[in-house]
Amino acid sequence: MKNTDNMHPTVFNALHTTNKVELEDLYKIWAESYDRDVVEVIGYVGHSITTELLLKYVDNSKAKILDAGCGTGLVGEILHEKKYKNIVGIDFSQPMLNQALEKNIYQSLVLADLTKKLTFKDKTFDAIVCAGTFTCGHVGPEALLEMVRVTKAGGYISFTVRDQEWDLLPYEKTIKELEDKNLWRCLERLTTKYNLDEGVSCQLCLYEVIA
Repeated sequence: MKNTDNMHPTVFNALHTTNKVELEDLYKIWAESYDRDVVEVIGYVGHSITTELLLKYVDNSKAKILDAGCGTGLVGEILHEKKYKNIVGIDFSQPMLNQALEKNIYQSLVLADLTKKLTFKDKTFDAIVCAGTFTCGHVGPEALLEMVRVTKAGGYISFTVRDQEWDLLPYEKTIKELEDKNLWRCLERLTTKYNLDEGVSCQLCLYEVIA
């Protein structure tokens, strides 16, 4: 993996866990200092660029938005400040959800694993934001299929993928399969900065769900 020399030690550990139990244990310890560590220490901007991109297309403040992999609520804070209040957050870590709950910015928070089938009905959400979740040792491209399923036709999915993970796993293949099935179409995709102090970049993508 690239950029390990400048990497915050907890970030390094998060990207190098070998199983879900290790990852859960790490976030139990990290939850309280997560916001400071990722935003102030390593210059993480994934939450802001993903949300800003989505809001270029979603101008209805009553839209029902899923914050997929919401963590401590960094995306939710931005949406709430922009007067978007109909937000559902999901994450696999209860300690991280507890931090998000204290911010009082979500309509509901749900403990859920994005690597498995979600409990939401088809076409539940007007939009999905997924920032910082498609990354090493966390969630892979298979989660995109479930995101498409729970998004309404004409809805939007805005997400980041850390570049190392994009190169390692079949994101291109999964995305193309969804396009070939006419389930979504690309509106924007670019390479951009992700963790400023570590010099890490990501793929920033926005897709419109068709069916």
